[in-house]
Amino acid sequence: MIRTPLRPLARILEARARGENPDAIERENIRIRHEQMRDRARVRAEGRLLVLGAMFFCAFAVIGGRMGVLASSEPSEPRSSIAGAQILAQRADIVDRKGRILATNFETHSLYAQPPQMIEPERSADELVKIFPDLDRERLIKDFTGKRKFLWIKKKLSPEQKQAVHDIGEPGLLFGPREMRLYPNGKLAAHVMGGASFGREGVHAAEVIGVAGIEKQFDERLRDPAHGHEPLTLSLDLSVQAAVERVLHGGMTLMNAKGATAILMEAKTGELISVASLPDFDPNDRPRPPTEGNPSDSPLFNRAVQGVYELGSTFKIFAVAQALELGLINPSTMIDTTGPLRWGRFRIRDFHNYGPELTATKVIVKSSNIGTARIAQMIGAERQQTFLKKLGFFDPTPVEIVEAAGGQPLLPPKWSELSTMTISYGHGLSASPMHLAAAYATLANGGRKVTPTLLRQPTAQLGPRVMSEQTARVALDMLRKVVTEGTASFGEVPGYAVGGKTGTADKPKERGGGYYEDKVIATFASVFPAHDPEYVLVVTLDEPVETSGDEPRRTAGWTAVPVAAEIIRRVAPLLGLRPQIEPGELAAITLTAN
Repeated sequence: MIRTPLRPLARILEARARGENPDAIERENIRIRHEQMRDRARVRAEGRLLVLGAMFFCAFAVIGGRMGVLASSEPSEPRSSIAGAQILAQRADIVDRKGRILATNFETHSLYAQPPQMIEPERSADELVKIFPDLDRERLIKDFTGKRKFLWIKKKLSPEQKQAVHDIGEPGLLFGPREMRLYPNGKLAAHVMGGASFGREGVHAAEVIGVAGIEKQFDERLRDPAHGHEPLTLSLDLSVQAAVERVLHGGMTLMNAKGATAILMEAKTGELISVASLPDFDPNDRPRPPTEGNPSDSPLFNRAVQGVYELGSTFKIFAVAQALELGLINPSTMIDTTGPLRWGRFRIRDFHNYGPELTATKVIVKSSNIGTARIAQMIGAERQQTFLKKLGFFDPTPVEIVEAAGGQPLLPPKWSELSTMTISYGHGLSASPMHLAAAYATLANGGRKVTPTLLRQPTAQLGPRVMSEQTARVALDMLRKVVTEGTASFGEVPGYAVGGKTGTADKPKERGGGYYEDKVIATFASVFPAHDPEYVLVVTLDEPVETSGDEPRRTAGWTAVPVAAEIIRRVAPLLGLRPQIEPGELAAITLTAN
């Protein structure tokens, strides 16, 4: 824009030449400029008014249209738009193999306070403490009379507690509906269930999430609305689980053990019928994880999959089975058991002196460390590693609970010839009882690898072949003789032929290395019925001591074996196994012809 000068020089000179006043020219130019400014301002104002009018028109048009839609629609109650209403709380049930409830949902209420709405905060605090003795009265009064606008008091209420709070009559105490996870069987199968807790929480709803066990492993599936009406079916049998836990608890008490575990598995499918770990807990009131001390001292510790132990002589059958498979020995092969067996500065001894030699079968029946070590020397370190890896002793078991991933076997840093010998009789390699159960299932089903599972399987889930059926059959015959002639004589159950192997391993010290002289891990790994095995049972006791005799006895034959026998005696009928009664001798009557 070109601005006209208020006193143009040419016109000023002309006006002076004519004798006119030059100021008149300046006043005229000022008037013209002001008129131009007013014209521009008027045009700008008119444009703004036009835009504003258009905006008002559009706004009134939208509001009018919305009012028309509402007027023509069906009337309905308004819905709450609070954030908590969007929280998904529904969770699918968990049932056992027969459809019996293991975990379900329960409708309850939460209790919260809005202090600005409270009339008698001190009286309310006094009444709440009477209903909930665990609450701190002084803390409640401080919160009720302070600047807080909202606070949780209780996340879960029983119907009786809700009524008692309602009777207080305080308008600032409010209830919110919510759904909680309920385990109607209490402690039963606690380590498998794991437990659940609240995730995102709102006044009118709370998100239920799994925190351990099967609940956490299948958290997404259990929370998926598409599966809300489809329960998760486990392989557990509730009746068998109850019987196993009852007997195991009694056995742990009688044997003065600090902990115990029992695993019952189907040999052909890998289905876990029962998994028990003691001490246990109630998943309805799951304790907090320990922040110090030994994790195994906590009831949350799942000994079946997290407990990694040297399992002692239960490993001997694997060395003999591998030697049979390789054709290095047969059941009658004589094995040198002269002791002690020297390897450098180390000595390998037997619990008893078994003489200069034993057959391969007697090595298992008598549980000779020296004999097993001799067989391991024939096998060699490399072939031993390959065989144990096929049996699953190099990786955590893939059982469907989150804790199983922590059960990593402890392998020797250097697999020397000495390691080969000691591992053959269960020292130098630590694994969980679940590893052992899966490996014995491989023997029981004819030599095919088994993967343990907590999910119901419609058919056999046999993996690759680890050994021939003939080798597995011979190994089972040896395990049967361990019960009828050897260290597991207390494992015999009338009507049910039991085969198995005992294992007593010194317990390593937590600090400083070495082993305790008076603490052991006692294990009995068994199969039944031995002539056609259907089930594998592993019982492990932590620091057992049998004190009925003159001297304390800690070996598995005196501790774990009687407990396992009682479990088999209780659960075999529940599993549908009929006792096989051997026919007695006929009377001495001779039929003669006339």
